[in-house]
Amino acid sequence: MIHVGSGLSCRFVRTVREISSGGVVYRKRRGITKVALIRVGRRWCLPKGQVEEGEGLEETALREVSEETGLEGRIVAKIGDISYWFTGRTKEGEAAKIFKRVYFYLIRYLGGDLSRHDKEVTEVCWLPISAAVGQLSYPSEKETMRKAMALLKGQSLKSDRADLRRDRKS
Repeated sequence: MIHVGSGLSCRFVRTVREISSGGVVYRKRRGITKVALIRVGRRWCLPKGQVEEGEGLEETALREVSEETGLEGRIVAKIGDISYWFTGRTKEGEAAKIFKRVYFYLIRYLGGDLSRHDKEVTEVCWLPISAAVGQLSYPSEKETMRKAMALLKGQSLKSDRADLRRDRKS
């Protein structure tokens, strides 16, 4: 708990830890890699949400991506995690200082429809991955997108090398 107050009047603010999971959903068409971003109010961000009881991090990432974007996908790599503090409320309505850690995964798009996103999301769109970095509202998510770009570049190089090896054997 954190002690807040001055003089004789003081109160304790509860500290809460939350674990969330989400993803960078991508698709490649005509040589261009695009990613799905969500807008909640005026802020552009990556789809993510709290891990529910009995749920794994990867399962949560896929569920949250589906709920918040209307898209389905398959996890191809772990990107990493971010953490931050914010002020909010507990389920009981108490003021709380919240420490949140979010695990992100790289998710290859398999299907779905952007119009099927849930109500908490204002808008969902596909953007070229290079433009998405500039569109995201939070610095930690911009860094997550840069890591996704590096992973995708590495995967592309690996698949190009595998294609070359296959071609040489043929």
